[in-house]
Formats: sequence, C-alpha cells, structure tokens
Amino acid sequence: MPPKNKRPRSPSLERQSSEAASNKTKKLKLLESHTLSSPFPDFSSPTPAEAYQVHNILSEAHSDISLDTSPSDNAASTCGKVPDVLESLIGTILSQNTSSRNSTAAKHNLDKVFGRNNFAAIATADKAAVVESIKMGGLANKKAGVIQRILHEVKERHGSYSLQHLAGVVKTEEGGDKTGEPKVFSDDEAMKELVSYDGVGPKTASCVLLFCLGRASFPVDTHVFRLSRLLGWVPSKADRVTAQAHLDLKIPDDIKYGLHVLMVGHGRRCKGCKGPGKSDCVLKTWLRSRRGMKEEDLDELTLKIEHETEEKLHGELPSSRSDHKIAR
Repeated sequence: MPPKNKRPRSPSLERQSSEAASNKTKKLKLLESHTLSSPFPDFSSPTPAEAYQVHNILSEAHSDISLDTSPSDNAASTCGKVPDVLESLIGTILSQNTSSRNSTAAKHNLDKVFGRNNFAAIATADKAAVVESIKMGGLANKKAGVIQRILHEVKERHGSYSLQHLAGVVKTEEGGDKTGEPKVFSDDEAMKELVSYDGVGPKTASCVLLFCLGRASFPVDTHVFRLSRLLGWVPSKADRVTAQAHLDLKIPDDIKYGLHVLMVGHGRRCKGCKGPGKSDCVLKTWLRSRRGMKEEDLDELTLKIEHETEEKLHGELPSSRSDHKIAR
C-alpha cells in the first residue's frame, strides 16, 4: 500500500517521467559526443575567413541592428538578455515560436501578475493562472508547463529558485546575492546543466549562454539553420542540433554573438533568400560571385532549401524537439 497522504503516481505521470529521463539521456549523450569534434568531421565549411566575410557583409547590410552584448535590466526582456540566469531561461522559452512583440508582452504580463522574478509564486500557482498570464505569447499551455517543471526541478536540485551559480554568484543565508568563490562552470558544464532540465534543448541553452552568461556560444534557430544550409556551411543531412554542434566549433568565438544576431535579423527581414523574384539578397549576391552560379540555379537552390528546412524542423528527434515544438 502507498504511504498515507501520498497518492500513487498515475501511469501517465510515470510515462512522462520516463520520457523526460530518456530525452535527458539522449541530449547529454549527444552533447558529450560533439563537445570536441564535429558531427561532420570531414565537412570543412565554414572556414574562419568565410565566417568573417559573411559577418562583414551582414553588418554592412544591417547597420541598424545593435550588436550590444550587455544584458538588459528591462523586466520585459526576452531571448536571454537579462542578468538573472533563471529569468533569462524563462524569457528565452517565452520568446520561442512567436514574435518579439508577443514574447515581450507575455514576459511583461508574467512580471505584472506574479512579480518580477517571483519564481516561487509562478512555481506554486495553478497552471491555469500561468497560462492566462502568458497567453499573448502563443503556445501558453505548453510553455507554462515547461516553466513550472523547470522551476520545481531547480528548487529540488539547488534548494532555491536560482541558477546564479552558473554566473559565478552564490547566495547568502539571507537570500541575497554576493560574489564569492564558487565553482567556475565551463561552457560545456553550463550547457549540460541547462539542457538537463526537461523542455530545454541545445538552442535554448545556447541562447542563455550567449545572451545572459556572455559565453562564446552559437545558437542555431530556424533562420540561422536555413541560412547556414544556403551558405553551404552544413551538409544536407544536418538537423538543427547537429548543425549547432558543427557551427559552434567552426565559427570564431569573437564573432559568434554578432553573427548569430545578424543572421537572425537578416533571416527575418530578407525575402530574397527565401525564394526567387522577391527581392535582392546580399548573401545570394556573395554566393553567385564565389560559386559562379547562375541566378536561376541559385533561386532553385533557395526554394529547395526552404522546403527541406521546413521538413527537417517538423521531423526532429524528440531529444532536440523541445526548442522547435515549444517554439521555433
């Protein structure tokens, strides 16, 4: 008989727990295998020179895109650009599969309802209340569940709702932050802890590393994945997870932040690299000069990559799907 006052776990909860453990094992195994070597060891692109060239082309084409690496103190900031690691992780989850405007509104309302960084209130609230507070961001039911599970697990592991140890900060007995001499987490160690939480994939973790912790990491979202395939920087068999593992080793550390931001910005703005006859694209112009391709052939390649990218994103493995299903 089960102990008094403790309900037996339902089969569905047991199944969810088993699936979460399986996905965690797959994610960690994949990270371990690609920490020092690319999943495509014989694929030489991009060279550092190619990466720098594309960075320069995009920075000239999009000179209005800010490359400021400083975290923001804005409570509504998403995509990791806040100094608190756990807030950064939540903001990144909210930013997935929606516009910047919608994710900002969702984060602002979450702060308004529960108080900024009142993680205990969010964790212990009825899920319906969290869903209601972030509904303008899309996929609210899915995101609320992920956020609450992460908060519960962080508290269970570390005794408080904090991931500041990843930023080199320790907690005082009174609960305030202080700088001390805690364990210094390497990029790989920080990445492993972040992806060990159910619902956090390599892309989300990489965003936190890059935007919040200031680490040299290269997240591969939908735009970066599509453009990397167009540029010939990853083989056709790559998915987003293996593409990120490959590019993180190939892109020079000093331009990882800028190149990621510029590729995302270009991917959102440019119509020319999504199909023929829509508008000019500086990357396609560069590719024509490098490869000597005819415009019609490059347009055909662009359409092919656009369609294949959509198919790949919808067919990702469960271990990598958390970033895509919550949020592309």
